[in-house]
Amino acid sequence: MAPRKKLSASERRAQLIEVGRAAFADKGFAAVSAEEIADRAQVSKPILYQHFGGKEGLYAVIVDREMENLVGIITEAISAGRPREQLERAATSFLRYVADNPDGFAVLSHDMPAGAGEGSLSSVLNELAGRVGRVFASEFKKAGYDPRYAPLYANALVGMVTFVSQWWVAERKPSIEVVASHVSALAWMGLRNLPRKPGAVDRGRERRGSGVGRRSPR
Repeated sequence: MAPRKKLSASERRAQLIEVGRAAFADKGFAAVSAEEIADRAQVSKPILYQHFGGKEGLYAVIVDREMENLVGIITEAISAGRPREQLERAATSFLRYVADNPDGFAVLSHDMPAGAGEGSLSSVLNELAGRVGRVFASEFKKAGYDPRYAPLYANALVGMVTFVSQWWVAERKPSIEVVASHVSALAWMGLRNLPRKPGAVDRGRERRGSGVGRRSPR
């Protein structure tokens, strides 16, 4: 049997990141030991500590990379185009990330280790909501709406896309493009018909019927 090729420091680091990401995606942070990661990578545990200081350091690097990747993808999607196009591209990009990076999304979706200040899906979503909120604030101003409420709608949109993505991971159908078009249509119709000053529902008027409730199926 030919001896294994000796990896350079950068190659070993990249290998440990890939191995660690798969392990954390499979079991979560708490259930994976440094020994298991070293065994999967076929290295001694001191090698892992040499590169990352332990599994905590490796986990932090993996999560940071996934956060930067996802945030970058969504930021690019909403950086140009008309509002409706931005919504659909953002939903499509999020779903595409989930499809192309199942281990990365799984790592972000798992509970973060106790005592960690950041490093979970919630951290990513907060960052995404902040960037989407800035886009919404600009559009709200143009349309004559109060931009103070832009973060509310940004968080609602990001939350909706996230939960749909988690559902889609299990179903894997319909296609990403179809799911994104439905999600963006729902969000767009809501934003397009948004009252300038939303108030409590008029129960009497609701009972008289309006909108979807009055339509007969076709």
